Amino acid sequence: MASAQVRECSERSILDQEPMQLGRPNLDEFAETLLALAKNDRDIVVLTSDSRGSGKLTHFGRTLPAQMIEVGIAEQNLVGIAAGLASSGKKPFTVSPACFLTARALEQIKNDVSYADHAVRLVGISAGVSYGPLGSTHHSLHDLAALRAIPNIDIVVPADNFETRAAIRAAAFYTRPIYIRFGKRPMYNLHRANTPFSIGKAITVLQGTDVTFVGTGETVQPAFVAALRLRQQGVSAGIISMHTIKPLDTEALLKAALRTRALVTVEEHSVNGGLGEACAATLLQAGATVPFRIVGIPDEYTCTGSQAEILGHYGISASGLVEAAENLLHNERTTCPT
Repeated sequence: MASAQVRECSERSILDQEPMQLGRPNLDEFAETLLALAKNDRDIVVLTSDSRGSGKLTHFGRTLPAQMIEVGIAEQNLVGIAAGLASSGKKPFTVSPACFLTARALEQIKNDVSYADHAVRLVGISAGVSYGPLGSTHHSLHDLAALRAIPNIDIVVPADNFETRAAIRAAAFYTRPIYIRFGKRPMYNLHRANTPFSIGKAITVLQGTDVTFVGTGETVQPAFVAALRLRQQGVSAGIISMHTIKPLDTEALLKAALRTRALVTVEEHSVNGGLGEACAATLLQAGATVPFRIVGIPDEYTCTGSQAEILGHYGISASGLVEAAENLLHNERTTCPT
């Protein structure tokens, strides 16, 4: 892992002569940002389902005990209580493992939050395959698909510390239901401090004319490294951080389809119902015919291993994405000669 991190740092310098800096896990950034906001806003209330430790909220609870509620391992109650608090003017952030929050409490999310139009901030932690060897029972590969099918809830998956800070600050003043998804790993900083951020507006990190990677959450980082490797080989590769899955930034996606020869989406989620299918539907309905590939977890229960091992097995890695892009471009040249 250390050698991979050094390699990623050196490849980042190819682009702008600056080493890529390793930040903190997004959850650390989330907890610190939320605490700073809550100190100045007594309406912000955090609810956890026996997850203050894994959600990095122990310090929050010690600092602002009156603004924290522990419901225990009872995700349905967690969401129901949060909806009640929102109905009385509070700004609840519910924090729970994504696999349980969006499965056990899906009915409450659908009815108590979205249908009732309560501005609850649902925070799914340890998402994707962050729990690694704990297996499919603890993996959250369904959450984006499930929540995309529910009206009146937005979905945000920050890629790095910058996007995390911006998303939480925006969520504190949000007037709609929102789901924010986090993994566990330390993340490299992809953006400069003055980068514009708005929920629903993707960030174009690099522009390319041969292939564009459209990533979300922690998968933006291997996609970025893959783009740099392809550039070393003379392939003009771009990268879009699609931090908002819903509402999807269709304008940014269609612009990428116009300026590039191929698109590759990448997500730490099932290939069914996530970012890739959302992009595919948008492109098809708009009449875009760009060669397209979805990289994610196939329709199966995952193999056993660490997060890195699982992602590598399914090609959700820099080398896997380079191969996916090269194959897509090769097929495009073979079947659609110019």
